[in-house]
This record gives sequence, C-alpha cells and structure tokens, in this order.
Amino acid sequence: AASPAATSAAPPATALRPWGPSEPRKGADILVEALERCGIVDVFAYPGGASMEIHQALTRSPVITNHLFRHEQGEAFAASGYARASGRVGVCVATSGPGATNLVSALADALLDSIPMVAITGQVPRRMIGTDAFQETPIVEVTRSITKHNYLVLDVEDIPRVIQEAFFLASSGRPGPVLVDIPKDIQQQMAVPVWDTPMSLPGYIARLPKPPSTESLEQVLRLVGESRRPILYVGGGCAASGEELRRFVELTGIPVTTTLMGLGNFPSDDPLSLRMLGMHGTVYANYAVDKADLLLAFGVRFDDRVTGKIEAFASRSKIVHIDIDPAEIGKNKQPHVSICADVKLALQGLNDLLNGSKAQQGLDFGPWHKELDQQKREFPLGFKTFGEAIPPQYAIQVLDELTKGEAIIATGVGQHQMWAAQYYTYKRPRQWLSSSGLGAMGFGLPAAAGAAVANPGVTVVDIDGDGSFLMNIQELALIRIENLPVKVMILNNQHLGMVVQWEDRFYKANRAHTYLGNPENESEIYPDFVTIAKGFNVPAVRVTKKSEVTAAIKKMLETPGPYLLDIIVPHQEHVLPMIPSGGAFKDMIMEGDGRTSY
Repeated sequence: AASPAATSAAPPATALRPWGPSEPRKGADILVEALERCGIVDVFAYPGGASMEIHQALTRSPVITNHLFRHEQGEAFAASGYARASGRVGVCVATSGPGATNLVSALADALLDSIPMVAITGQVPRRMIGTDAFQETPIVEVTRSITKHNYLVLDVEDIPRVIQEAFFLASSGRPGPVLVDIPKDIQQQMAVPVWDTPMSLPGYIARLPKPPSTESLEQVLRLVGESRRPILYVGGGCAASGEELRRFVELTGIPVTTTLMGLGNFPSDDPLSLRMLGMHGTVYANYAVDKADLLLAFGVRFDDRVTGKIEAFASRSKIVHIDIDPAEIGKNKQPHVSICADVKLALQGLNDLLNGSKAQQGLDFGPWHKELDQQKREFPLGFKTFGEAIPPQYAIQVLDELTKGEAIIATGVGQHQMWAAQYYTYKRPRQWLSSSGLGAMGFGLPAAAGAAVANPGVTVVDIDGDGSFLMNIQELALIRIENLPVKVMILNNQHLGMVVQWEDRFYKANRAHTYLGNPENESEIYPDFVTIAKGFNVPAVRVTKKSEVTAAIKKMLETPGPYLLDIIVPHQEHVLPMIPSGGAFKDMIMEGDGRTSY
C-alpha cells in the first residue's frame, strides 16, 4: 500500500515562519509541518501547559485550521466523526495528564470501529517523567491496549519519521487510532528536520494482506453457483467499496443485510436490501441469515450484537469470510472459506471473474427473492400511534422524507440510535456516524460537528437522546462559533430509554436510576434544553404534539447554521424487533409496545 503520508514539497518561508529549509526550528514547528506534509488541513486541539508549544506552532501554519471544541472528549469524537464522514485521518491534540486521559473513550471507540485517527498529546519534560509531576500521566501505558500503536517521542529528530509512520499505521490495513506522546522539552528543542527519513515498520508492512488469489475467488463463486439461498452480510469493512459491492449485487442478485457499522455501504432503499440485521435488525434480515445456505461475510467481525447465540447464527449456512484483519477470521465463527484481503480488491476480483463468465448467467435466486419479499410484506418495521403523542420513529421518518435521505446522520447511544438505524434511508457509505462497538454516549454532537468540518455545506443531523446529549452538551459552543450547519434533533423521553426497556423486559419494570428528569416535578421537562441552547445563542424549539412535527423539522432544516429541536416523546416506547442478548432468531420479540405489555 502506498503511504498516505507521502511527503509533499516544503511550504515556502513566510513572515510566520522566517526560517529556510536548512535552518533550525522548534520541535513543535517540525510536528506541525509534518502534519501539513501528510495533507492535514483541520485539527481538533484543546490547549494546556504541555501542549502550548504545539498551539503556538499551529498559529504559524498557513494551511491548518484548529477547531476549538470545549472538551477533549468532544474534540476526539469530532476527529472520529471527521474520519468516518470523509475516510481521511482525523487528528486531535491534547495536553498531558487530564487532557490526555479525556481522549481515552474516543480512542477505544476508534479502535473498535476501525477509524483512522492520530492523537497527539503533550507530555511533561523528559527529566520529569516518572516523578509524578504536575499533570503527568503515563498515557502511552494507559492507551496501549486501546490504540493500534503508540509512541513516546524521546528525540526531536524522530518527529518526521514518527508522524509519517503514525499516519501510515492509522490508515493502512485495518484502520485504527495511533497516539503520539511528545514531551514539552522535545517540542521546544531546536532542530533541522530531515524529511526524507524512511519509515521503519518492516514487521508491520510484511504482514499487510496481499491481493486475493484468483483460485480463492473462484472457490467463492463456485459456492455461489451451488447455493439457492445466499445472503451478503456486510459491515464497516466495506466503507471504501460501496461501488464494487453494488456491482457484485447487480451481477449476482444476492440480497444484502448490513451491520450497524455497515449502514449505507449498500443503499437501504434497493429492492435487494434487507436493511440491518442483529439484535434490533429487521425480521426479514434475521430470517434470511437463519434460512440461508451461503453467508458471504464481507468486512465484518461476527460481533455479539449481530450473532446473538453464536452456535445458532447462520447454522444452516456455508460461510465465506473476507476481512483485512487476520485476527478476525475464525475468532468468533469458523468460516468454510476465508480470504484475508482488502474487501475492495476481493470484490473487484470477483466482479472481473463474473463479468466474463458463464457462471453468472446460470445464477437465478428468484424463488429466494420471492420468499424474502413475502417476509418483508409480513413483518415490516412499524410502530403504533397514541393520539398526539409523538412516536420517536415517526420523527425520524419525517426527517428522512424532508431530507430525501441525503443528510449525514450522527447519533448518541441508546434507543434513538437504533430507531435512527431502522427508520432513516442510508444510500451511501460514510452517511451514518455512530459509536457502534464501544457504544459511547455523548458521541453524537461532536461527531456531527467533525463531519460538518469534513463536508462543508452538507446538512448534518445529530439524532440524539436527552441522556447522550447531556454528556457533551458543551459543544453547542463550537457549532455556534463556527456557524456549522449541524441540526440537533433530540428525542427527549426524560429517561435512559434503552435501560428502561431492559428494566421492563428483564427486571419487572423496577426503575433503578433511569429517570433523568426532576423527581419533585415529573410533569415539567427537565433540563430545559431550549433555554440552554439559547444561552449558547443557538436557535431552539420544543415540540410536544405529533401534528407539529413536520413543520418543526422543516423549520430546523431551513434555518441556516446550527439549530436545536427538542422533540418530547413517550418513555414507554420499546425498540422492536429485539433478539435478547445471547438469544437466537427463534427468540425474537416482535410484540409489546412498552405501555400495555412487554
């Protein structure tokens, strides 16, 4: 793979940077120039004592803009949203100690969801490391198991090589987060950078997957030819191969279901789309996997929220697993055929073989399509309406209609996240941004802001819950100050809805700290998000009646810049269908609205 960190020409000397190419400058300036050479134009950085030098150097950069989020967790989720929405590496910078530890949730999130990120942290000066100095944490040790790789830079001359390696590691193979920790005295040290220092990653580069062999791809097509009920199970690993996937489906007629991370990788309005599978997936997607005789698992990891009881998952099926990470193959479910390769290359190879072959002409899955269409008609996604109460699913349907399924959608974590996955029509990769593996509340607003930075002018909607939104509410400041077109649509049920649903189903509806309102006055909406938003100078409106929803969402979308819409929804609503944790397809719950029965 070509290094994404290929160095470009040195920027010319400017009044901000009076030094010539062979003159010394501070380590912090070398760092910022290294970022420029990696093509970086946006960073998400919050200053502090040990990272001040980096911020001073950023003010001297003619090309990099810093986006000042109001919490390091916010900036790191923004870097993740930026990377998810663009495919480019997201960069965040934090100071030592608490600044660095505030990045931890976002690094773990990026590792689980395979998101390319580079986090740069300031560190106390070298002589003070290990002395319990002010704002010192051993962040390399803290993040060792939640990053793809990390560095402690102990020599200023290593900065050009380390940054180039960090970007290469973050974006090649299975993407992931890389942390670079730089002591303050290294940032201050003067040096002449050597830009053509080669990367030193012999073991890593040797282990990167090779293109798939023609024999292995022919074996896959033989299985397709023998099958009568094949199904494609597609995940986040296909984010860069949407076109190839669509072509493969055109050539074969195999129906597609996606994971939560895979939403948008195949258009969910396509007749062959079964939408999402798994715990809160559609009945017909889970039916298809249960009845299939061939499961083509592309860019997936057989996560527990997809499989439920692993022995019962796709138990009638031959399994083909294609993934770029050898550690995922056979980890949870043993495949009959496995190919460790980039899914994009594998799909290109399969399409090339199909294009010129007779095999494709013999493929006819008509009876299987009819069977699945019958399931779609019998078990559509649906919800009940009670008077003027606003069903949360309805609000998302209206948003989908008014945006024509074109908006970038970010979410927090909880019921609203699952409804957003079920009821919005995702048509392209990188349109859906959600903390899927880690399930980190507070992800929605900063990720939406990061996506807006990566895609100027595109409407980005944060579909959020009141619980998740409160966890990074301070980022209303950033979307207002930068005037980003981020629309916050809160499905406010005054509760931790997903936990309430589990209390209803599995704990006899005993409430254990899941009410987020004011117990002294349960009829008032607390906190008042509309008033809070106005404090940030963000226009905000609350709706409580179903008949008001369409006009309110229209107004939100038509208002330039940021906007907050607080939609009050009933807390009794359940996300259905639902396969209980560790359950199988036969255990699927389809009934019970959370009001009268569970």
